[in-house]
Amino acid sequence: MDYIKPGQVLNQMVEAGAVKAGLSRMNMVVRGALAGAILACATTLAFTTVAQTKLGIAGAVIFPVGFVIIVLLGLELVTGSFGFIPLAVLKKKASMGQMLGNYFWVILGHLLGCLVYAALYGLTVTKMGTDMTHPLAQTLVQTAEAKTLAYRDMGGEGMALVFIKAILCNWMVTLGAVMAFTSSSTLGKIAAMWLPIVIFFGQGFEHAVVNLFVIPAGMMLGADVGLADWWLWNQIPVLLGNFAGGALFTGILFNLSQRKSSRLNSGNPGSPLARSDASAAGKSA
Repeated sequence: MDYIKPGQVLNQMVEAGAVKAGLSRMNMVVRGALAGAILACATTLAFTTVAQTKLGIAGAVIFPVGFVIIVLLGLELVTGSFGFIPLAVLKKKASMGQMLGNYFWVILGHLLGCLVYAALYGLTVTKMGTDMTHPLAQTLVQTAEAKTLAYRDMGGEGMALVFIKAILCNWMVTLGAVMAFTSSSTLGKIAAMWLPIVIFFGQGFEHAVVNLFVIPAGMMLGADVGLADWWLWNQIPVLLGNFAGGALFTGILFNLSQRKSSRLNSGNPGSPLARSDASAAGKSA
């Protein structure tokens, strides 16, 4: 009974994009910082789960807890906004300037939150910098190098690869944000959001906010990664790929799918879809 139909979901996506675009700068930064730190915490929980169980998929199953907290608390995750605000701009409920402003201030918040958590977590796993042998410290170092140096060594193909992995990642992440609109109950929202996030994390795709934590955390712990390696070979192409995946695959294409369905149903009252909708309406009445 708490299921919400796709057409209504689309309307909520547009409204959410408009609200996000209209937030104050302070709100964007603070909400972005909290979201970045929470997602970073969920990342280290996933790494801990993998280390304890020796099962990679276990980390993917547990990681969505951070995403769920962020969405239910109404915090700002720029990768989710990549699927919403472009729709609001398309529907003329927000301006391009508002969209870019949101992205800038929320990313700044993410960076601050992720760096603070990276510093605190680094002190934790190294016992205040006295022991660098903790397995999770080495995991962060290896992950930071894999997300930067490995792509750099591939050259142009590496740049294309990281961009593609970012597109695939945020297709799923924005779907997770959209799925929260498909239910009016808290449990329904949690279950719906969980599914796409498991898909992205379990396959090792590239998420910009996760990388805002993982890469600098690895650098703090001794990874052989420079600022240029971080931003040129990961952060910038991943942000661009995440935007492309969210705006195109989730925002624009989902919008087109609902417009097409609406035209078919309204243009042909006798179609099976129209009859089904009419029958459902009659039952609910």
